[in-house]
Amino acid sequence: MSKIKSEKAVDLAVIKSESEIRRMIYIVRNQQVMLDSDLASLYHVETKRLNERVKRNQNRFPDSFCFQLTRDEFENLRSQFATSSEYGGRRYLPYVFTESGIAMLSAVLNTDVAVEVSVRIMNSFVEMRRFIARNAALFERISAVELKQLEYQKQTDEKFDKVFEYIDDHAESEQKIFFDGQIYDAFELLISLVQKAIKKIVLIDGYVDIGTLNILAKKNPGVDVIIYTFNNTRLSNRDINTFNSQYSNLTVKHMTAFHDRFLILDDTVGYHVGASLKDAGKKCFGISQIQDEQTIQDILNRL
Repeated sequence: MSKIKSEKAVDLAVIKSESEIRRMIYIVRNQQVMLDSDLASLYHVETKRLNERVKRNQNRFPDSFCFQLTRDEFENLRSQFATSSEYGGRRYLPYVFTESGIAMLSAVLNTDVAVEVSVRIMNSFVEMRRFIARNAALFERISAVELKQLEYQKQTDEKFDKVFEYIDDHAESEQKIFFDGQIYDAFELLISLVQKAIKKIVLIDGYVDIGTLNILAKKNPGVDVIIYTFNNTRLSNRDINTFNSQYSNLTVKHMTAFHDRFLILDDTVGYHVGASLKDAGKKCFGISQIQDEQTIQDILNRL
């Protein structure tokens, strides 16, 4: 597949922040979506070329991943644009991409900034989904005094800091099952696990690709990452070098001793993952925490 290139070298510093990306997310047909033109801008390609690449891979983009807006939907969105004239010259109704569609774009588009942009877009979706999905249950658990304080602070960042701090302080259950299509729910949990590591992450996964790096990129700064995978991994040396140029401390080693997937944090906390991280949420799978510390050490010793 030929690589899509921008007309001039892309400076990673000009990639939009996650807060700017969140302002590009709209609600259409009761789901969060992003416009083709906004995505093209983020990926530093022309909108026409982005849509052409999608059409060439049409089997990867069912209606649940990507669809064309109706005239009424487009006019409704135009009222939300900061600069509506930016979209006024289009000859056709734009396409929008759902969360799953955007995840697929990171695999279809092959640009120098694909990994960085994909990580920021996914993180924006994850943060929005986390807040929306857990908001109701969260406030039921906060005392009346805390709730009143949050209400007074709703115009400040302090409210959101308190909300997300509360979420982070509550550990996930020891077992979690994800069903078909829960791509971002699985992505969210895997990121939360990765971010628990203080010094080291060991991933045993026979099949890894850029999607795997999208998750590992959310690690804390300075945390070492070691991936053990099969020889025929889809992860290239260029992918590894690109990751290390931005996040550092990634080492990829090859092995064939393991069939199952394991995620081990700081050599002490381990998880059995029922699917490769790159496929998490595409089909039904589970994640279980390993309770026996000796088992974790046995796995590490086998490596």
